[in-house]
Amino acid sequence: MAVPVAFFAVFFAYPVAAILQRGLKADGAWRFGPLADVLCEPGIRHVLWFTTWQALASTALTLLVALPAAYVFARLDFPGRQVLRAVVTVPFVLPTVVVGTAFLALVGRGGLLDELWGVRLDTTVWAILLAHVFFNYAVVVRTVGGLWAQLDPRQEEAARMLGASPLTAWRKVTLPALAPAVAAAALMVFLFTFTSFGIVQILGGPTFSTLEVEIYRQTSDLFDLSTAAVLTIVQFLAVGAVLVVHAWTVRRRESALRLVDASRTARRPRGAGQWALLAGVLTTVAVLLVLPLAVLVQRSLTAPSFGYYRALTETDGGTFLVAPIDAIGTSLSYAAAATAIAVVIGALAAAALARRDAGRLVRAFDALLMLPLGVSAVTVGFGFLIALDKPPLDLRQSWILVPLAQALVGVPFVVRTMLPVLRAVDARLREAAAVLGASPWRVWREVDLPMVRRALLIAAGFAFAVSLGEFGATVFIARPGNPTLPVAVARLLSRPGDLNYGQAMALSTILMLVCAVALLLLERLRTDRGGEF
Repeated sequence: MAVPVAFFAVFFAYPVAAILQRGLKADGAWRFGPLADVLCEPGIRHVLWFTTWQALASTALTLLVALPAAYVFARLDFPGRQVLRAVVTVPFVLPTVVVGTAFLALVGRGGLLDELWGVRLDTTVWAILLAHVFFNYAVVVRTVGGLWAQLDPRQEEAARMLGASPLTAWRKVTLPALAPAVAAAALMVFLFTFTSFGIVQILGGPTFSTLEVEIYRQTSDLFDLSTAAVLTIVQFLAVGAVLVVHAWTVRRRESALRLVDASRTARRPRGAGQWALLAGVLTTVAVLLVLPLAVLVQRSLTAPSFGYYRALTETDGGTFLVAPIDAIGTSLSYAAAATAIAVVIGALAAAALARRDAGRLVRAFDALLMLPLGVSAVTVGFGFLIALDKPPLDLRQSWILVPLAQALVGVPFVVRTMLPVLRAVDARLREAAAVLGASPWRVWREVDLPMVRRALLIAAGFAFAVSLGEFGATVFIARPGNPTLPVAVARLLSRPGDLNYGQAMALSTILMLVCAVALLLLERLRTDRGGEF
C-alpha cells in the first residue's frame, strides 16, 4: 500500500488541499465566512439546484431507457449480440468533449435537426439530458445486465407455475435481486452527471452551468479561488456521500440470489413481445447511440476532398502553436505514459485490497480510490499548477504533469477491474508455492499473474481510453504547443468559423475511432461473458 498511498497523497490530496488553502486561508488563519456568503448568492444557488436537478433527471431517464436493453442482453440470444454489446459500450469510453461535439452536430445550430425541421436543442436542457443518457447508457446495461444474466431464471419460472403473472413474478422475485445492481448503476450515473463538465461546457453555453463548470469559470475566468474552494468542498461532500451509499449497495449485491453461468441463461426470443422488445432496443441504440456518432462523422466529411482533415495538418498561428494533427501523437504518448502509471499504482492497490487479512484502513482506502472520479478534475488540474511548482516537486514545466493527472482517473478503473479477479484466486495456491520455497515475487509471477493477465490487459485498455479522453484537469496543464485531442477539440469549438467547427468534428471523429478500436480489443479480452465495468 505504500506506493499507492504516497501517489494519492502527493498527486491528489496535496493539490486539492492547496486549492482549498488558497481559497479559504488568509493571513495564516482559515476563513469559513465565505462559505455561507457564497452559498447564499442567488447565482450559486441556481448552479447547485441545476446540478442536482439535471443529475436526478439524467439518472431517471437513463434507467428508463437502458433497463429494457439490460434485459435484452441478459436474457435474449440473437445474431450480432456481441458486436452490439461493443457498440453500446463505445459511448462510455468516449471523451465527454466528443459526446458534446456529436450532439452539437445533431441538435445544434446547423445540425441535422436544424437542417431537416428547423429544430434546435442546444439551448435547452434536453440536449444535456440526452447526451448524459448517451454517455451512461452502457453503465446501466453492463452493471444491471451483468447480474441479470447470472440470476437463475428457474426461480421466476417457479413463481409463474405457482400462479403469479409475469409482472408479479418479476416484481416479487427478479426485481428484489436486481435492486442492489440497479441502485449501484443509478448511483454511478448520478455521480458522473453530477460532476459533468465537458458535455455541459459545450451544450450548456452561458445558460446552464453545473458545479464543475462553475468551478472552472471561477478559477480560470474570474480567478476567484475563494468561491472555487467553497464549491469544491460542496462537491466533495456530495460525492463522498454518494460513494458511501455506493459501497453499501455493492456489499448488498454480493448477497443476492444464487447465481449461475451467464452463458446458460440467454435464449432465442420467443413470442411477439420479446421480438418487439428486441426491435425497440435496436431502434433505441440506432437513434440514441449510433445516429449522433454518424452525424459527427458526416459533418467532418462535408468539406470537399477531406478538406477539414487536410486542414488539420496546417498551422494557422492562432488557435495552436503547432498543427492540430500533432495533438494525436501527443495524446497517444500521454495516454501510454498515464496507462503505465495507472496500471502500476492500481495493480499494487488491488493486490493489497485482495488480501483477506486486510485491515480496516486498507479497506477504507478502497473507497478513497474512487474519489478522483467524483472530485472536480478542474480543481485537481489547477491544484497541480499551484502545488507542484517548487522543489522538490517542481513539475510545472515537465511533460509528466499531464500523464500524472490522467493516471488519477485511470487508477480506479484498474482497481475495479483487477480486484474481483485477484479475490477469486485460491489463497491455498499461494500458500503451497510459498511452502515449496517460492519468494513472494515468484509467487506473484507464477501463481497470480497467469490468472490475472487478461484482467490486467483489460484494465490497461480502460485506463488508456479514459486517459485519452481526460479533459477537466488537462485543460489547465496541457502546454499550448502540446495540446491533447480533447483540449484541441474544445479550443476549435471556442473559435467562430466553419473551418474551426469542421476541424473540431474531424478531430472528434479521429478520437472516437481510437477509443472504439481500444474498446473492440477489450471485448476480445473479456474474462467472462457476463462481465461488467
